[in-house]
Order: sequence, then structure tokens, then C-alpha cells
Amino acid sequence: MCLTAASAALALAAVLVLAVITTQPAQAQDFTTLFSFNFTDGSEGVATLVQGANGNLYGTTYYGGANNPTNCNEDAGCGTVFKITPSGALTSIYSFCAQLQNGQCPDGNYPLDGLVLATDGNFYGTTSNGGVNGHGTVFQITPGGSLTSPNYIQLDTATTMTIMLRISRYLK
Repeated sequence: MCLTAASAALALAAVLVLAVITTQPAQAQDFTTLFSFNFTDGSEGVATLVQGANGNLYGTTYYGGANNPTNCNEDAGCGTVFKITPSGALTSIYSFCAQLQNGQCPDGNYPLDGLVLATDGNFYGTTSNGGVNGHGTVFQITPGGSLTSPNYIQLDTATTMTIMLRISRYLK
């Protein structure tokens, strides 16, 4: 059976009309802002969030927080670790540079990367500045906000990112 061009065009039109009629419209996606930072609870959340065993989300902000020593750029705070519930209730659980000693932040400041949840239930992260030598720290923090910087390990930014990748492989 040989179709003419007109018949072929009519058949194609019928198929296209049928496809349009039976196609479901795309569902709109809702976007909801859960929380807006105000500097005292953090500023510039540039890292991803991680879900804790309790269902809350945990993250870091690069600036902001309760501590604002003169060695933090632009008097913007030294960064935070926070938790946020799925409904949007945010709690700052740690503000960096809380252990100010001789003008230095041995606990670190400016957390640049996100947190890693380990099998021990604690979170691990890094800061890009501060520490004993001023080049950042690797820290452990409990879901309640108790921070430990094991041996105040000193890192540069490239090493920080590499360590975080390695930590995430071994602690899960």
C-alpha cells in the first residue's frame, strides 16, 4: 500500500493531535524557603546539608555566628554549624572562634565544606582558616554542638577538600 504525501501528512497530524490530547501536563514544583539567615545565626551557607540520624539537617555557614573577633574579615563572624528541622526551625549549635586565644581561633574559622555524618553519630568537617597555625582545622562535632578539633590538624584549602573526600569514604 502506497500513501500519498497528503495521506502521510494527515496521518502524522492525527498522531500529533492524539499525542497532545493524551499528554499529561507537567506538575508544578513548589519551592519553599525554610529559613533566612540573619548573621547572628550564620551567613553565606555555601555547603550542602547532611541529614542526621534524628532526621534533622545539619550544615555550615562561612560567616556569621555569635563570635566576632577582629581577626574575622569585615566583622562578619567566623562561621557556624547549624541544625534545621524539616519544618524550618534553625538552631546554631556552634559558632567558630569560640576559643579565642592570643588573637587566634584554635577551634578554626570559616568552614568552607559541608559536614560528613560518621557511623559514630558525630559529624566531621573542616575549616579553611584558624587553628594553631592559622591554616584551618579538621573537627568533630556532636549533634548537640560539642566540638573537638583532634590535634588541631593544620591544612591548606586543597588538602582540606581532599581530606573531606577521604573521611567520607571511611566513616560511613
